[in-house]
Amino acid sequence: MIRSHVLICGGTGCTSSGSAALANKLTEELKAKGLEEEIKIVMTGCFGLCALGPIMIVYPEGTFYSMVTEDDIPEIVEEHLLKGRIVDRLVYKDGVEHEDASAAASLSDTNFYKKQKRVALRNCGVINPEAIDEYIAMDGYFALAKALKEMTPDEVIQTILDSGLRGRGGGGFPTGRKWMFAKASVSDKKYVVCNADEGDPGAFMDRSVLEGDPHAVIEAMAIAGYAIGADEGWVYVRAEYPIAVKRLQIALDEAREYGLLGKNIFGSDFNFDIHIRLGAGAFVCGEETALLTSIEGNRGEPRSRPPFPAVKGLWGQPTIVNNVETYANIPQIILNGSDWFKSFGTAGSPGTKVFALGGKIKNTGLVEVPMGTTLREVIEEIGGGVPNGKKFKAAQTGGPSGGCLPASLIDTPIDFDTLIKAGSMMGSGGLIVMDEDTCMVDIAKFFLEFTVDESCGKCAPCRIGTVRLLEILNKITDGNGEMEDLDKLEELANYIKSASLCALGQTAPNPILSTLRFFRDEYIAHIVDKKCPAGVCKGLLSYEIDADKCKGCTLCARVCPAGAISGKVKEAHVIDKTKCVKCGACIEKCKFGAISKK
Repeated sequence: MIRSHVLICGGTGCTSSGSAALANKLTEELKAKGLEEEIKIVMTGCFGLCALGPIMIVYPEGTFYSMVTEDDIPEIVEEHLLKGRIVDRLVYKDGVEHEDASAAASLSDTNFYKKQKRVALRNCGVINPEAIDEYIAMDGYFALAKALKEMTPDEVIQTILDSGLRGRGGGGFPTGRKWMFAKASVSDKKYVVCNADEGDPGAFMDRSVLEGDPHAVIEAMAIAGYAIGADEGWVYVRAEYPIAVKRLQIALDEAREYGLLGKNIFGSDFNFDIHIRLGAGAFVCGEETALLTSIEGNRGEPRSRPPFPAVKGLWGQPTIVNNVETYANIPQIILNGSDWFKSFGTAGSPGTKVFALGGKIKNTGLVEVPMGTTLREVIEEIGGGVPNGKKFKAAQTGGPSGGCLPASLIDTPIDFDTLIKAGSMMGSGGLIVMDEDTCMVDIAKFFLEFTVDESCGKCAPCRIGTVRLLEILNKITDGNGEMEDLDKLEELANYIKSASLCALGQTAPNPILSTLRFFRDEYIAHIVDKKCPAGVCKGLLSYEIDADKCKGCTLCARVCPAGAISGKVKEAHVIDKTKCVKCGACIEKCKFGAISKK
């Protein structure tokens, strides 16, 4: 008889930290102690606290162990699973108010979880994503049964419309309206497409849902197919997500075996099946028309709109395209009703939003919060604040398509409309935190370099314009900028936004425009003072040795790859700035803090 369940994170983050080896070691130890029939090991999806992996939770106690190694397994088995004594040193306690380890063991007690509300992520870290019975035990496929048995297609669409659900892929278009347009389009063939081509730097929301709860997406796509009159679906997922692809394929096979995909689902006349199409990692294929073109076997390039996909999409047929997170909300809305979904979030942006929290933040990971939660709550309370005593400087929302919001706007509520008014956007859900050591000109350049590389090249404003923008930014960070360059940046950025064919080009200038708006003084410092205030841009740095602090140990001279440092033993050294390549090796090796960059 099973008396304990040990849940081990099997998401990409923890897998890369060795969680699979952890499970193997645990299996060995349980067998050695004769506990294999009493303790069940479950490989599950992402718990959210990715910085603490590998993660292990023991039920029924709910004890949350973090940063577990293979060497810790014998102690956990001996003390906790055999003797019932929690291994206190491995318990994650940050933000927990209780004093004793047994009370402080639950993840729900931590600040990281207190303000979260998991809807799209409700099963991630809870069930085995490779076992359909566990999904069904969590009311899985009950929403599909309700839709087919108790609702007409129009009633399904009206429920989604009434919920106010907006697309979580970045655009924020009302999901119900998109479905309504597709249903109204007359055709013998229609398609339902899932956009799982998540390409923003630092974003892993959709990947985590597919890894931790693939059946939620399958069920939602089937509901969408019933609503619009489609019998075929496609999931477009990048091949770089092997765990997500594997679990999605297992889930599809299980659903077919259970009769939840295929012919006459739940004894009705509704037929529906889903295929997987692997993407090659082109960022532009996150744009829905480029994605459809890629599924068709062509080079991923966007199409002119109108006509929109709901009228003329995949192979010229009416098609709806929603992203993974959008679909993950659908079963819960059908089961619980539109009023339930609108009971959290804001009037204009109901529900929750999943964010990949990264950058200069203590608790990097995956969070899901009600719309309207402020940046401060996410960064300081859930994220644990900026580490190492540094000051919060800015937050980048929306990835390469978004903008950088300064510390003065940290109390901004997170929802579609408020972020746009503030000079950024929701995007798919990447949230990068920056501290005082971040150069905002360099950040703008980083995101622009990404979009330049990822442009499909179909339209001139994006293909040529973004390259010109990058040239100006390089000129500024190299110390050759002029004040006129700021006017050129703004003029060209606005032209690219208005003239580009698709959202990649239309949003590519956003990081530049937002940093110019909120951090213009840094651009001016680069141009006028020829200095990078954050000490990041190499072209503007100058390395110097403080003669009073230098002990003449010669270590800096020995590690300098350019031979730019000279001096005798036990005498102050000097740097030849004409030879210095500004690599920083000397600063890293100096034990006396004698070298600085200015």
